[in-house]
Amino acid sequence: MAKTNADRKRLTGLRLASQRIAPGATPASASETVRWMTAMQAQDLPGAKWSVGLRTPGCTLADVDASLNGGEFVRSWPFRGTLHFVAGEDLGWMLDLTASRTIAGAATRHRGLGLDTSTFEQARVIAESALSGGRALTRDELFAEFAAGGVATDGQRGVHVLWYLSHTKTLCFGPMIGNAQALVLLDEWVTAPRRLQRDESLGELVQRYFTSHGPATLKDFLWWSKVLAKEAATGLNIARPGLESLELDGVTYWMGAGTLDAASRGGSDPGSPVSDSTGIPAVAAARPPRKPPVHLLPGFDEYLLGYTDRSAALDAAHFERIVPGGNGMFLPTIVAGGRVLGTWSRRATAKKVTVTFDPFVTLTAAQLAGASSAARTYSRYLGVPLAE
Repeated sequence: MAKTNADRKRLTGLRLASQRIAPGATPASASETVRWMTAMQAQDLPGAKWSVGLRTPGCTLADVDASLNGGEFVRSWPFRGTLHFVAGEDLGWMLDLTASRTIAGAATRHRGLGLDTSTFEQARVIAESALSGGRALTRDELFAEFAAGGVATDGQRGVHVLWYLSHTKTLCFGPMIGNAQALVLLDEWVTAPRRLQRDESLGELVQRYFTSHGPATLKDFLWWSKVLAKEAATGLNIARPGLESLELDGVTYWMGAGTLDAASRGGSDPGSPVSDSTGIPAVAAARPPRKPPVHLLPGFDEYLLGYTDRSAALDAAHFERIVPGGNGMFLPTIVAGGRVLGTWSRRATAKKVTVTFDPFVTLTAAQLAGASSAARTYSRYLGVPLAE
């Protein structure tokens, strides 16, 4: 059923607050932002870093890199066979939920690439030898080690070997080496992983997803996590005391308990985004300001990618402009009042960054000023001046 403008505005306003995009409770660091968001899609590394930066006021690219270099969060394939940023201590239990089924689903592709269990285990031995002792290698450097050890990486073979070894908890992406993120051994890089029972992990994942992404539907969660429907129901039952719901047009939307009250009061809980004892985020939603700012979001940001139904933020008529040719590549977006109004691009050098807007509609003077302000924020994050 089509959403009314009022419903769309309510959903997007609450989501902007839950996702820490709108002003409200402020994470103290890049790593706290990643923990709050649970998992942040990250196949585009520069864009994913900006997804972290824009949610952490005052954060710079150097700060994000420092958190990666310090092992505070990592990049791997925890959900949907897609790269995400996650807190290092959470990666293991997340992989336990879906990795085996994800690997089984790729069996035909692996056979087509000539990759079998023997080849993967040969690559594992090579990787452990090359990386043990805290060493870190870029993808190309590790591919050279594979080739020298008799595991070919031509075509897509190398990527799928990394994908498999990461799904089976041997590797993850850790520190930066220049502009490349290096691979490390997971059990050496993450020395204090959290270990949860399966039902416990289902309850935590449901709680954290709806708290950081809500209001969202169970269908959204099923798409985002790829856990089984029965498991999602188990998780929802466990997490229900920490959640509340909203009914719109006969559809149930879930979010962290206290979200609606905080929004109605126009306030927020300034406390820590994550409970030290459980790892489950505390509620800290805020009412969007009366004159919402304009945001420049990267492609693949959770604001769009976190839901299977994106109609609250994006008109169907504009989808082709966001994903040209339907090729799965999401362009960076201009968001005003919770709605996607256009795309933007950037061209950066060591001395300056140029930001170009491509709106779908004529932006008002206030929206254009807001977009320009957001571009200046982005330039400060990069640490280079904005070309005027």
